[in-house]
Amino acid sequence: MKMKKIAAIDIGSNAMRLLINNVIEYHGRKLFKKVGIVRVPIRLGTEAFTEQKISEYTRNRLLNALHAFKHLMEAQEVAMYRGCATSAMREAENRADIIQQIKEETGLKIEIINGKEEAAIIYANHIEKLIDNKQAYLYVDVGGGSTEITYFKNGNVANSRSFNIGTIRILNDMVNTAKWEDLHAWLDDILKGQHVQLIGSGGNINKVAKISKKDPKEPLSYDYIKGYYDTLKSYTYEERILKLDLNLDRADVIIPAMKIFVNIMKWTKSKQIYVPKVGLADGIIKQLAEV
Repeated sequence: MKMKKIAAIDIGSNAMRLLINNVIEYHGRKLFKKVGIVRVPIRLGTEAFTEQKISEYTRNRLLNALHAFKHLMEAQEVAMYRGCATSAMREAENRADIIQQIKEETGLKIEIINGKEEAAIIYANHIEKLIDNKQAYLYVDVGGGSTEITYFKNGNVANSRSFNIGTIRILNDMVNTAKWEDLHAWLDDILKGQHVQLIGSGGNINKVAKISKKDPKEPLSYDYIKGYYDTLKSYTYEERILKLDLNLDRADVIIPAMKIFVNIMKWTKSKQIYVPKVGLADGIIKQLAEV
């Protein structure tokens, strides 16, 4: 039996995460055991999308978190890691300076990846094996800055696209009707009326799945998703924290996230969605395990 520790750093538009896994090789199989995950809600997107740059204050918070991530990886004796930044960092005009400062002050290498690379990392999760379904399906990953949609058919990626429709953008009123129509038209064009299974990922849909208390192998129905979305909208921000027991940094973004999922389910005529609770960080781990 061989074992090594692998880490993934995911710097998103809403939050950044450090995921550490033990990867165990045994009789030709790889087993993935989660050691721990740390999430810090830095919200780079709030500045990057509205001002096209990340302030000194937010940059310092980012650096503090990455210093902590580095120390945790050293304490856990992580053998290898990969750090990826997505939509917010892509749009920040001072991104190159920030990436260089991260390297100089923490020694960590962070890559800014595009939407296609995100889709490739997501594919490393092999979601179709998790739900044991050979039909065509859409993997929908909703983040703070963008929604990544990957269309799988016959076990392969048939199409994928990144849309600048994310929770932070919606909260800042940056998603107009034309962007919604573009997403709708693209779905109609690639699916042409055929039935697909939906698979959802992202912190918000994962939270909704956790609240449902359903087994990850069991899908959530459209009625449940739409009903919970309507419930969220009927509460104030404070009530969502106090009555629905949501964290402060989740209680606002969860509404636009559910709006995205409700729209996609409606436009694809999907009655259910699987939520296997994996995402970009999990995909990074899977990719590194093959190295």
